Amino acid sequence: MKAIQVFKLAAATALVAASFQVYAQGDAASAAPAASGPTAAAQHQVNQSQAQLKQAKAANRALSRKVRGVLAKDKTIDVAKITVRARDGAVELQGSVPEQAQIEHATEVAKGVQGVTSVKNSLTIRPNQS
Repeated sequence: MKAIQVFKLAAATALVAASFQVYAQGDAASAAPAASGPTAAAQHQVNQSQAQLKQAKAANRALSRKVRGVLAKDKTIDVAKITVRARDGAVELQGSVPEQAQIEHATEVAKGVQGVTSVKNSLTIRPNQS
């Protein structure tokens, strides 16, 4: 029972000691964080770069969907296990297809999509298992 009372007393003492330090700060200390924070111009730059990053990601996703859609429309390519990744016009094809001819054809089809600057083909051959 005494251990609990000692613990309560120690906790109360710690809280009181901490509260004295809060009141000990002067006006200069409380104004310092505002002065060291980002200025309006810096915050504007951060907002612009975040907006540009969002636009770039959206463009990459759109290009990936566009390439995948063109591959899906081609009846000679099985796109069930193909992933398309795009970054700034560079497209990477990942996954597996049943035949070597599909790998080569997928590369040519992807190169023909508007907005694609280069194609890296990481497709592998994995025959269908029936």
